[in-house]
Amino acid sequence: MPDVTGLPASGTSDPMTTVGSPQSPPFGTPVVSDPGSVHVLVGSARTRIVLSGDIDADLSSDLLEAAAEAERAGLPIDVDGQHVTFMDSSGVAFLARLSTRSPERVRAIRMPPTVRFLLEVTRIGQLLDIVDEDPGSDMTLPDGTTGPPVS
Repeated sequence: MPDVTGLPASGTSDPMTTVGSPQSPPFGTPVVSDPGSVHVLVGSARTRIVLSGDIDADLSSDLLEAAAEAERAGLPIDVDGQHVTFMDSSGVAFLARLSTRSPERVRAIRMPPTVRFLLEVTRIGQLLDIVDEDPGSDMTLPDGTTGPPVS
């Protein structure tokens, strides 16, 4: 049976030689994560929060700030998770906070399978409207314009 511990293979003198998944980086190779980001877009009828990359404890303060901004807007909230590569309990707590503080159900749009699994296991998914297709974003600004004129 192959050694899948990530330790050097028996009989090799090279400490970087490993036995395991062909997709695994060699033992000792640093794993580079996809830095996360959160952006809040306030339209005239909805607020959209766009999440991307790793949604984890490193983004905690940004997630709290985004939730507060969305709450202040007082509009229905969409959370676009199409580009999320990882989510830990910080991201789940963020979605739970939004869902319990919003007067309307929060729409979770295009969430990847790993995030859907987390929402199912934690039952936070019961508090959200999970949508596969993007219903479109509200590009109208709160003052009724669509932004600066294009020349």
